[in-house]
Amino acid sequence: MASDSIQQLNKRQVRQAFDRAANTYDQYAVLQYDIAERVLERLDVIRTDIRTVLDIGCGTGYCTRALAKRYPRANVIGMDLSPAMVSLANAQRGWRRRSRYLSGDAEALPFASQSVDLLFSNLAIQWCDPDRVFAEFARVLRPGGVLMFTTFGPDTLMELREAWRQVNDAPHVHTFVDMHDLGDALMRAGLAEPVMDVETLVVQYPDVAGVMRDLKGIGAYNMDPGRVRGLTGKQSYRNFHSAYEAMAIEGKIPATYEAVFGHAWAPVASGRVAGGDQSVPISAITRRPR
Repeated sequence: MASDSIQQLNKRQVRQAFDRAANTYDQYAVLQYDIAERVLERLDVIRTDIRTVLDIGCGTGYCTRALAKRYPRANVIGMDLSPAMVSLANAQRGWRRRSRYLSGDAEALPFASQSVDLLFSNLAIQWCDPDRVFAEFARVLRPGGVLMFTTFGPDTLMELREAWRQVNDAPHVHTFVDMHDLGDALMRAGLAEPVMDVETLVVQYPDVAGVMRDLKGIGAYNMDPGRVRGLTGKQSYRNFHSAYEAMAIEGKIPATYEAVFGHAWAPVASGRVAGGDQSVPISAITRRPR
């Protein structure tokens, strides 16, 4: 099952964090876009007919624009929890592209059941409860539709986590769900043939400040419910800084990311998946003005 810290994440705080980071996200999201390119390449093996694409956690629209280019005849929708991100994505949308953006919660998708052929998500579901979000993904996918996603595993930012552990026992780094637990959640949601794999990526920085600057720039704050509230004391921060500096390799500060890649299919079967009262047809979102 999902961890308590994931279940108790305050969505308002998550939304506010990414709203604040919207204007700097593209500048600092180098790793995020590298992972995006890796998962976009995996779509080459998907041969099913794609008419409607939903990009969950679209941010400023990097993947949504790539998906619109890959599937020029499809309706492509980008959705993000952050209205500020959605505003920037809309500003960058080319007028010829058949894509739309809206703000919404991945755990309560405002779309009709069985209305999406491809559900894509790059580095967003770590801010969600896996059971809730996968149940919603299964609901909106058409029979035979495909889910393609990435997220971060528990070894992500392990150096940062260990440096803080040497200072105190409070959680200072977000809790990331293990790949095997994600696979189990996919099965519980009724998604078929789940495939999971991991790539470990290490980003090297000239100093500890560079690590913290990148995390702040993309809005990746510590939002664990058990985190220490208020400002960190100067001495505690100095101790953390020294502990992290001691992990330098040939003068470079490492930051490890465990990138988890997953995909699964909506079973081909008759009957409807139960939907929520707030569901609306995709066509109502994507219809273009004449």
